[in-house]
Amino acid sequence: MSEATPPTPSLPEKPKSKTGWIVGIGIAVIAIVVAVVLVVVNLSAPASSGAEKRVSVKIGTTEQSAPYWPILKKAAAKEGIDITVVGFRDYTQANPALADKQIDLNLFQHLQFLANYDVSANATLVPIASTQVVPLPLYSKKYTSVEQIPQGAKIAIPNDATNQARALLVLQKAGLLKLKDGGNTLATPADIVASDSKVSVIPVDAAQTAPALDSADGAIVNNNFALTAGIDPKSALFQDDPKSDTAEPYINAFVAREADKDNKTYLKIAELYHTTAVTDAVLAESKNTAVIVDRPQSDLIAILDKLKTTIAAAK
Repeated sequence: MSEATPPTPSLPEKPKSKTGWIVGIGIAVIAIVVAVVLVVVNLSAPASSGAEKRVSVKIGTTEQSAPYWPILKKAAAKEGIDITVVGFRDYTQANPALADKQIDLNLFQHLQFLANYDVSANATLVPIASTQVVPLPLYSKKYTSVEQIPQGAKIAIPNDATNQARALLVLQKAGLLKLKDGGNTLATPADIVASDSKVSVIPVDAAQTAPALDSADGAIVNNNFALTAGIDPKSALFQDDPKSDTAEPYINAFVAREADKDNKTYLKIAELYHTTAVTDAVLAESKNTAVIVDRPQSDLIAILDKLKTTIAAAK
């Protein structure tokens, strides 16, 4: 019988290395530290480091189809300002809408019109920036010169208080009528000295002055309504001088609520209006009859306050 082979002794198990789990823990700790740092950095970063917040501004006007609006809107959009143009049919609607916070700004009126509104409505709307002065012309489909207009002719004029007074002053300057004591920015048809006047007037809504040319002998038509009606400004028989000192009451302006007169967004929009691209479009639309005006806000408010004082004293 053969002798049994003794079993081969087994080797002891190799001890497991602790290096792997130590490295794993180290990596995890580093990842946590990095994550915490990133959170802290994000929390401490200024809000402006992200996308800028856009601002929406509603501007009321009676000239919503004017070609400068798309240019102004595009320029404002680049500054983070989204302009919505809100159109109104006539001059009587945009100021109440602004006062009632239905819109943020309006751009359609001159300072005399604004002063009359503020006094009559006991409101405190204010000009924040000037834009232009536009002459107020006399047109006719029947005659080609002031001299041709006959005695007894009837001239349509805007019936709102401020444009009506200005229209009467234009007709007086043209030699077609005479006003008591020379008239002023508050003149009404009652101030016409009939015995010394060649024409009589027909007050109508400002938007109806252009259509009135079909029946009246002539009409005083605001520039925006004349352009809408396709009237060539060069065909005007007469107009006032937009560069004269007496034109100050008729400076057009961006208008805001008093609490917003220093609003940086609104002032930025007014600044963009005075860029070359916008003013070129304004002048082109007016057939170069308009005069761009850039007066300090303080000047505009001083003119407005003076006009309001005169209006209040006359009541």
